[in-house]
Formats: sequence, structure tokens, C-alpha cells
Amino acid sequence: MLSEQSAAVVRATLPAVGASLGEITERFYAGMFAARPELLRDLFNRGNQAAGTQRRALAGSIAAFATHLLENPDQRPDAMLGRIAHKHASLGITPDQYAIVHEHLFAAIAGVLGEAVTPEVAAAWDEVYWLMANALTAIEKRLYEERGGHQWRTWEVVERITETADVVTFRLRPADGGPVRAFRAGQYVSVRVALADGARQIRQYSLSGAPGPDERQFSVKRVHEEPAPEGEVSHHLHARVRVGDVLELSEAYGDLVVDADADTPLLLASAGIGVTPITAMLAHLADSGHRAPVTVVHGDRSPADHALRADHEAFAAKLPDSAVHFWYEQDAPEGAGTGYVDLARVPVAPGTHAYLCGPLPFMRAVREQLIGKGVAPADIHYEVFGPDLWLAR
Repeated sequence: MLSEQSAAVVRATLPAVGASLGEITERFYAGMFAARPELLRDLFNRGNQAAGTQRRALAGSIAAFATHLLENPDQRPDAMLGRIAHKHASLGITPDQYAIVHEHLFAAIAGVLGEAVTPEVAAAWDEVYWLMANALTAIEKRLYEERGGHQWRTWEVVERITETADVVTFRLRPADGGPVRAFRAGQYVSVRVALADGARQIRQYSLSGAPGPDERQFSVKRVHEEPAPEGEVSHHLHARVRVGDVLELSEAYGDLVVDADADTPLLLASAGIGVTPITAMLAHLADSGHRAPVTVVHGDRSPADHALRADHEAFAAKLPDSAVHFWYEQDAPEGAGTGYVDLARVPVAPGTHAYLCGPLPFMRAVREQLIGKGVAPADIHYEVFGPDLWLAR
């Protein structure tokens, strides 16, 4: 994939570039938003920008992609690229926006590294960038074609359900009464809202109900971090959106979907609001008649904080061979574990495929435990809410 000449230059300069990626991405976003303020207002997540998580995710993805090109020159990191492409497609990213990113990213690289960026170094990293950008563009093009192009569709809220003190579920139907495109359990939609300052901010929310013929259902946890814009969309949805209101939704995207036959043992592990895609998966497995063992694992602060708990248990109970294991940090009822998720005494069948969703420390800990129990790393799949910081370790 990467030319021999560029590979040699990237290999020699990767330590220096990698060490400076934090400063490079900070300068990149500052320069791009100064030139194109509408991108921060209406496309990029202002909360993630304020927290610095998007910068860390971008730096991690660039370093991981460059490293993969060097270590696996004949393979493309499709898992990483696919996850990014699904996020981009849900936002409506277009090919011309990669040129905007290129302009400001390489200006930031030159500004940080100075004279170290020789024409040869610039050309090599330019090749890395366009290999990644063109691969993402191709994947996104296919995703758009599968869904009839990107468009924001208006949906009416037909039910609002208070799940916990901080989690609300919204059920919606298309306001135009038209047909609804199918989705796969575990996927998410982008939701675009108009805020008081005129910004149109976008957030992704996992669909928390089984794929249905004419509805979408997603659950929102209110984010309490301050100052704004942390949690500005979740607060807007909690405080302002009621039955009869309308929201703009994208089509469903996401690659955390059960891709196994009915005879494959599964383990579905979640923590906190990570329960949302897992609940949809359980509903789908119950409806589709999954025969093999399904192990359900969840960790939360307390039973009162466990959103969708009734659905979590009810869908698992419909499966012919399921086992449910819950852990709570406090107020654990009889039969549940106390503290963090611990798989030491949880049987894991040979050939199990695992699907994880929750905070990164939780998923890393569960993944390590599963590998210790013999689950193949390739059979462990995960979903990160927000920027994917798994690569930014």
C-alpha cells in the first residue's frame, strides 16, 4: 500500500511525529475552526473539542494507521477504518471535507515540526494521509449507496419513557409517514438538534430497541460535566423534548452488530449506558431464535442506575440458553455481584464471540479476562461512545 520510499521515511520519522501528534492535532483544530467556524458550530462535537478527546482520538488513529502500514504493508486495517467510516457517514461527511482537513493538518505539522518537515518527509506523510482518506471515502461511499444517500429525516416523538433519574428513552416515527429502512441491532443514529445559540449540534445514540417496521428507539443519558458545552445535547433532549416534538435523525450506522450464526455462543457485556446496543441485540436474538448459549454481563453503580434493566432481563429470559450476570457497586440485590464485573466464575463456552459496550476501562478489563479464558481476540468486538480512544493509549 505505502511506497517503499515513503515507508522508509515514515519509519524514520514516526517516533518524532508520534511524539508531537498531540500538539499537532491541537494546532490543527484551532486553525481549521478559525478558518471554518461553521464546522465547529454544526458538525464537530463541541463537548469533545472542549474535553480534548477528539484531538486524542485523531492522533491515535493517525499513529495506528501509519504503524499498520509499516507492519502489515499488504493489509488494510479494515476494522479501524470501518468503525471511523460508519461514524463519518452518520454525520454526512463528504469527500471535499478531507481536502479541508488535509490543508489544516499539514499546516499544523509544518508549524510544529518546522525545518524537520523536508519535501521528502511531507510527501511521505501526504501519502499516508491520502491512503487513509481515500480508503475512508470509498467505504463511506458504499455506506451512503446502501442507504440511498445521506439525508436528515424528521421524526416525531411518540413516547418518552423515564428509565432512571438520568436516562430517558425516546420512541419516534417518521413525520412524513413514509417507509422506514431496516437496521441491524447494535447500530446507532445521529441526532441533530438546534440549540439556543443557533448551533446545530449532532450526537450519536445507539438504537435500544429491536429493529422494527416503523419505529426508532434510542436512550439518552444526561451528562453532568461542566462547564458547557459538555452534555449540551443530552441536557437539551432531557429538558426540552416531549411527545409530539420532532427531531432530525440520520439513517442507522455502526459496525457493532452480531455477525454469527444461531449456533455460535455469544457473550454480551455492557456497563452503564453501554447497555443500549446490547439490549437491542438481545431483543433481536430472542426474535430470531438464537439457539446457542448467550451470556449476559452488565455492571452499573446500582440497580436504580441500571437503564433498561427490565428489558435486559426479559429479552435474555426469552432465549433458550442464557445466563445473566449483573454487578453493582452499591445496593446489589441477592444473586448479583458486588463491585466491578469479574468473569472469574462466569463460564465461557469454547468458540464464543463477545460484544462489548461501555467505558474504555471496563471494556479493556473485560477483553483481557476473555482472552485469558480462551476467547480469540478477533472474536471480541466493541463500541465506543464518542471518540474512539482505544487507539490513543
